[in-house]
Amino acid sequence: MKWTRSRTATVLAVGAASALLLSACSPSDDETASPSPTPTETGPKDPVTLTVAYWGEFGLDSLAAKYQEENPHVTINLNQGEFQAQHDALQQAVINGSGAAEVSAIDEGFISGFVAQADGFVNLLDLGAGKYQDNYLPWKWGQASNTDESVTIGLGTDIGGLALCYRTDLFGAAGIPTERSAIDAAIGDTWGGFNELGKQYQAGSEDGKYWVDNAVNILIPAQTQLGNGYAWYNKNNELAMDDNRPAFEVALKIITDGLSANIAPWSPEWNEGFASGSFATLACPAWMMGYIQGQAPDTAGAWDVADIPGPGGNWGGSFFTIPDQFDENTTQEAYNLIEWLIQADQQIQIFQEIGNLPSQDILWDNPAIQEFTNPFFSDAPVGQIFTKTAADIPGPIYYAPKNNRVSTAVQGVLNEVQAGNIKPEDAWDEAIKAAQDADAAA
Repeated sequence: MKWTRSRTATVLAVGAASALLLSACSPSDDETASPSPTPTETGPKDPVTLTVAYWGEFGLDSLAAKYQEENPHVTINLNQGEFQAQHDALQQAVINGSGAAEVSAIDEGFISGFVAQADGFVNLLDLGAGKYQDNYLPWKWGQASNTDESVTIGLGTDIGGLALCYRTDLFGAAGIPTERSAIDAAIGDTWGGFNELGKQYQAGSEDGKYWVDNAVNILIPAQTQLGNGYAWYNKNNELAMDDNRPAFEVALKIITDGLSANIAPWSPEWNEGFASGSFATLACPAWMMGYIQGQAPDTAGAWDVADIPGPGGNWGGSFFTIPDQFDENTTQEAYNLIEWLIQADQQIQIFQEIGNLPSQDILWDNPAIQEFTNPFFSDAPVGQIFTKTAADIPGPIYYAPKNNRVSTAVQGVLNEVQAGNIKPEDAWDEAIKAAQDADAAA
């Protein structure tokens, strides 16, 4: 199961200082700004309604209102739904050749499957998107492109550069250091160091207070750090379980060390845990900051952000696409909206409000990102932290079309270990069997 971003995430007020930073980074002043959007014809335009299908929090509410104000002929319908359901609906619409949203978001875990159906999407290169290629992380651009990059079906919205979010108040009560620099030093560069600090935390904390939310949420971060360039499938779309075993063992060790609260992600109990303190840390993609703020607004200042163990990693990130189901004018209007959303001002506003890190690394040196601190997270320099961890990713990760099904099956094995239904020593064999079954059934 992929992590999803909840719409319940509330946005932090940017404040006067941040607003000044944002206004100071307009394309005319900032050498790292994106290329200017393609000029469009002036004069009256035909009314058009654009539906944007997505899940969780993309920062679109205020931006949609702004775009409609600047483009009064456009009406934007925000179709926010569940993560899996939105992808399933898009797949069905592509099969049917109708019924898709004019702008359809796709997660990185699904993009390769839709690239394989590129004839169902508009090639954004035909609309001029190629001029943005150099702005993007090469691997991010490549995820939405075919092998020779003659077709690109999506423009990246964000990536999920990873860090470690933790509760400073719980750390202090357990008698372990609270400063992010001390946490970095105590953990070191390994997940083993992370576990050792977790043991110290649980030894000094109240009963029922665990180190991490769930071991399955350590699996993906550890997997992205392997450096083999793919998840459960190699680039020939063949199961490659042995190559991924080290990441599985990292997650399994969380369980055997007794450090997992074993709370199902995205459940009511998990949401409540952000406020109650039933877990003290979690692997934290940049977009998770907004989720935490939404679930536990009264814990402002009790959180901080440290470096994640091991090399940097990535978890999540999406693309905006245009299904090839609309007339020329509607398609152009959909592209105009996407192009506007990926410009520097909008990308920085999204980062400052909800934490989504731009996948255009050309923007990362912008002062509005590098100098941005988040008061909810103890004024952590989140711009510096998340751009560093994203830059440290060992390499791009290839997610095969069946990857999500296999990932869900393997995570199910870890959950069965946590429930006491599978012995740890049998876990890997069970994971292989579950993956093979999921592969055959998909």
